[in-house]
Amino acid sequence: MNAENSQELLEEKTGTATDAHAAKVSGLFARIVKWYDPLNRLLSLGLDQGWRKCLADAVLPGQAEGKRVLDLAAGTLDVTLAVRKRHPAAQVLAMDFCPPMLVHGQKKLSGEDKDFVLSVGADARALPLPDACMDGLTMAFGIRNIAPRSASFAEMARVLKPRGRACILEFGTGKTRIWLGIYNFYLKRILPVVGRLSGDPGAYAYLARSIIEFPSADALSDEMRAAGFKRIYHIPLCSGIVCLHVAEKG
Repeated sequence: MNAENSQELLEEKTGTATDAHAAKVSGLFARIVKWYDPLNRLLSLGLDQGWRKCLADAVLPGQAEGKRVLDLAAGTLDVTLAVRKRHPAAQVLAMDFCPPMLVHGQKKLSGEDKDFVLSVGADARALPLPDACMDGLTMAFGIRNIAPRSASFAEMARVLKPRGRACILEFGTGKTRIWLGIYNFYLKRILPVVGRLSGDPGAYAYLARSIIEFPSADALSDEMRAAGFKRIYHIPLCSGIVCLHVAEKG
C-alpha cells in the first residue's frame, strides 16, 4: 500500500483511531527525549543544524520586528532557537504535542530568548489560537507524524495571516539512484542498530517506516494546495535527502 492510500485510510477512520496514533507517537518521543538531540547530530553528521538554518531563513522574507512565528512540532526547540537567531526581533510561539520535549528544550533558553519564546503543549490538528494571528510558521520533521495531515494543513492556513509563509522541513527520498540506495541502506540497516543501542528499537523502527512511507514532495505540495495554500514550492537539500517546502496563505 502506498503512502497516499495509507493516508486516505487514516482520514476515513474515526477520531479515536487517529487520537490513538497521536498518543502512541507522543509517548514514543517522550521515551527518547534524552537521546533526541545527540542522535540528531550523529545521524545527520551535523547537517541537521544547517537544514534548520535554511528553514529559519525562509520563514520571514521581510522585516521581522513585531512579527510572530509559530514553530509547530517544536520538540526540543532547535528550530525555535534558529528562528530567534536569524530574526532576533521576532516572537516565537513553540508548540508540540509532547510536553516532555518542550520541557527539555526550555533548558536551552537564555537571555532574551526567555522573553521572546513561549512554549505550549498543543495538537497541530486543533491549535488553541485565533484566526490569522501568525506571520510565519515552521515545522521540522513533524508533519509525517500527524494523521490526518489535512487537519494540520487546514489549521496552519487558518492561523496564518494573508501572505504568511508555512515552511516545512521533511525527509525526502534522494534524487539520484546512488543516493537512494545509500539512503535506504541507512534507514533499513543503520537506524535499527541505533535503536538497539538507545534501548528503544521500536522508536527508531517507527522513524524509518515513517520516512519510507512518506509521500513525494510533489504529493505533499498537492496536499497543501488542497488546504488553500498558494505559491508552493520545495527546495531539495543534500540531493533531496531532505526537502524544504514553502507555501503562502492565499
